[in-house]
Amino acid sequence: MDTQNPLVIGKTAEGVEVALVPSMANRHGLIAGATGTGKTVTLQLLAERFSRLGVPVFTADVKGDLSGIAAPAQMTPRLQERLSKLGITNFQPQQWPVLFWDVYAKTGHPVRATVSEMGPLLLGRVLQLNETQAQVLQVVFKVADDQGLLLLDLKDLKELLTFVAENAATLKDEYGNIAPATLATIQRNVLTLNEAGGEIFFGEPALRLEHLQQRDFSGNGVVSILDATQLLLDPRLYSTFLLWLLSELFEELPEVGDLDKPKLIFFFDEAHLLFKDAPNALITRIEQVVRLIRSKGVGIYFVTQNPSDIPESVLAQLGNRFQHALRAYTPSEQKAVRTAAKSFRPNPALDTESVIGELKVGEALVSLLDAEGRPTMVERTMILPPQGQIGMLSAEQRKEVFSRSPLKGCYDAAVDRESAYEVLKKRKSEQKAATSEALAQPGGVGGILGGIFGSPGGRRQSVGEALVKSLARSAGSSLGRQIIRGVLGSIGRSLGK
Repeated sequence: MDTQNPLVIGKTAEGVEVALVPSMANRHGLIAGATGTGKTVTLQLLAERFSRLGVPVFTADVKGDLSGIAAPAQMTPRLQERLSKLGITNFQPQQWPVLFWDVYAKTGHPVRATVSEMGPLLLGRVLQLNETQAQVLQVVFKVADDQGLLLLDLKDLKELLTFVAENAATLKDEYGNIAPATLATIQRNVLTLNEAGGEIFFGEPALRLEHLQQRDFSGNGVVSILDATQLLLDPRLYSTFLLWLLSELFEELPEVGDLDKPKLIFFFDEAHLLFKDAPNALITRIEQVVRLIRSKGVGIYFVTQNPSDIPESVLAQLGNRFQHALRAYTPSEQKAVRTAAKSFRPNPALDTESVIGELKVGEALVSLLDAEGRPTMVERTMILPPQGQIGMLSAEQRKEVFSRSPLKGCYDAAVDRESAYEVLKKRKSEQKAATSEALAQPGGVGGILGGIFGSPGGRRQSVGEALVKSLARSAGSSLGRQIIRGVLGSIGRSLGK
């Protein structure tokens, strides 16, 4: 059996090779199966195969054991037994080019995004806002756009929320009623996110997508591994971060049409977290990204326990499928097995529903797209062992690999340039100074009282006359400040772009 063929992933009991078609690899895929049935090993094998093909890979590492891809496999008795069963005689252990990433900047390059890039829809999910609160957050973002305010980190967002709360009455005519209680809830949730590590994730320098699309000197695609062992403790932040990254790829990459091979493969492990309690607007957004991003040359592979974890509208777009064993002890589990079996193109030689429960560790039911884009008949397939190490690297090994990263120094130091926080603080300071100066001038409070009770000319003004003149001066000053802010806001937006 030729283990050097880039996309051979296994063989049937009859010895027939099962291989992905490179031009169909961006038609997305699904790796499903119960815990301990071999999903992670299949993911690692696919990542290695794509890397050899010259395709960069991004994957989250939820258990820490994908890091072993950066070291060659060890020829253990178990591995030798597996190779013997598969009839492989030319197996060559190999390490693969890896970049380590970590939102918390402990085990890899820090990954940052700005609040503006995240947007109100995804940020509302991270903040666990209800529909009404999410709508108010969208209004807050609209205020930032209209005011020319950059939202880079959470302190920008907190200061903007304070600004909106203090000026809710003034903003009401243009943006509608903004309930103080709703704003207060959003502010509390932002504070909670900040204390949970949000101040590390939101900011600059933001992740540059070209750093996820690299090859090494041998032409192998670089495998970017996000350490998600801690990130997964906050499932919403984990799933929202990966969805944000997909959205950025979708929005920034150019249309390329059908290619001989993908530009990037994206593995979404624990994919059920993406759809759990997701609002309809978010589901619609995910479906749109999955449907259209393949024309950007990106293939998405969802990894989850059961196909039913994924909405049918998304599942229907996953052409390459790897189904590991499912256990069916309860009626609901038996129904899930039947549903999974029906999702494959039938094979007269297989009772798919029965085989799903019989699969051994490292076996999978596999159906791939052929060169014409048609799903092949499902085959019971023994998955090849990865050439990289199965299991995590030691701390020393990981540190050594990370020390050789070509991105060393690119993301280490956070940058805090002028944005909404600094601009709004400056405005407050200027307005406070202007108010103090006005109060000290003849037209201030003292001037008003003097005008009411007596004037330099000796004529006493009526209370009505004095108030009318005072209000006119105030209206003129307010209008002038609004015009100035409007002009500077436009300049700020153009500079921010």
